[in-house]
Amino acid sequence: MTVLLRAPLARGTAPAAGALLTVVPALLVTIPFVAATGVHLGGLWLFALAGLLGPGLSQLLFTFAVRDAGPSRTSVVAGTAPLFAVAIALVFLNEPLDAALLLGALSIVAGGAVLARERGRPEHVKRIGLAFALGAALVFATRDNLVRWLSGDTHVSAPLAAATTLAAGALVGAAYLAISRTPVRVRAIGGFVPAGICFGLSYVCLFEAYYRGKVTVVSPIVATESLWGVTLSALLLGRHELVGRRLVAGALLVVAGGMLIGAVR
Repeated sequence: MTVLLRAPLARGTAPAAGALLTVVPALLVTIPFVAATGVHLGGLWLFALAGLLGPGLSQLLFTFAVRDAGPSRTSVVAGTAPLFAVAIALVFLNEPLDAALLLGALSIVAGGAVLARERGRPEHVKRIGLAFALGAALVFATRDNLVRWLSGDTHVSAPLAAATTLAAGALVGAAYLAISRTPVRVRAIGGFVPAGICFGLSYVCLFEAYYRGKVTVVSPIVATESLWGVTLSALLLGRHELVGRRLVAGALLVVAGGMLIGAVR
């Protein structure tokens, strides 16, 4: 999804419009899964509230990040989400702090530091884009903890929960476009459909995972997207992303830290 966002954004579509144009087809993708598992309305509004965070706020931040920092670097920074997810779990779920957890956190921070000190970045990579990606990672972590907590006592199926959060996210995106008076070009819609399809499938898988596993296990696995993002960027975008040793090293450190956190949880 991250890599597929790059092309339509490069054509001049506003990131806020791109966020909405990604979420809407993602919502449509979830419909067959919802039809297969049934609809139960009890407690559905809680997932709608979660959707205000992600993909409501998170997709806006993430799309701005892809525009201003590129997909590979956005993927690496977004991979720091397990650090925030575990921090939230430590504070609000009273989970214990141990040496392996601390090492995993330090590895993630080191990966971020390597990325921040990267030399020879492409001209299109801006620090504000990395800040947007970091903000998105924090929202991801908060959303993940909230969804995991809600899934513990609900009759709402995972696909329906995913669809509800996407619908709420679409409303946030539409509201932002209306308030900011950001135009949406009709001809730009088709360019975001591939990213939206990937996004919708990922959301169904993500919610199925959180319905079955703890945040401190699932989040680090999801964070391996750092490696996939960097690899796909190198293969599909080539010189435009300038994937060098520092970027790969940063991605490896972030993923290693996330996996270490997950292994000890």
